[in-house]
Amino acid sequence: MKLIGLLGGIASGKSVVAKHLQSLGAAVLDADRIGHDVLRLPEIKAAARARWGDGIFSQDGEIARPALAKIVFAANQESQRELEYLEELTHPEIRRRMSTELELLAASGVEVAVLDAPVMLKAGWNKLCDHLIFVDSPREMRLAHALARGWTEAEFSERESRQEPIEHKRELADFVLDNSGPLEYTHGQIERFWNRLAGT
Repeated sequence: MKLIGLLGGIASGKSVVAKHLQSLGAAVLDADRIGHDVLRLPEIKAAARARWGDGIFSQDGEIARPALAKIVFAANQESQRELEYLEELTHPEIRRRMSTELELLAASGVEVAVLDAPVMLKAGWNKLCDHLIFVDSPREMRLAHALARGWTEAEFSERESRQEPIEHKRELADFVLDNSGPLEYTHGQIERFWNRLAGT
């Protein structure tokens, strides 16, 4: 089974690329979804409560991601330490679950899987991949998408500053996809990549 990793800046359109690859026959592994599940584990919630208190929990007893994000992505030095703690707390279990899902996909006969993970490089998950696609989109477009999600520009800039530089991500990729045009243009590039992959 070939594993394709998606790289790109925040709100660059990685999920759009993953969805179209899925329509072509790939299985999609969403690390963010797995991360949501991990935050619901009793031992993770207990550690989070001990670290950050009851204020990060919603009325249903689950961790409220927006409240947690305000702590780990705040524009101060302390937030970097809090983000590192969160990653140390959750990444091992996310990786374990991803590995299990990948094994199940391979065993079921899936030939191509896509890994969509916001912290691909920081977590070292790119080393699991056979190919890396960089989804290229101008900052102004990505910012507009983030604002549409309800973020502020300050939040967008702060979160992006916590990731690897855009150019470093581009350099690591073996396929750069221009997502600055119409959807049909993006789909055409994805299909060319897919056809090239099928021929290797």
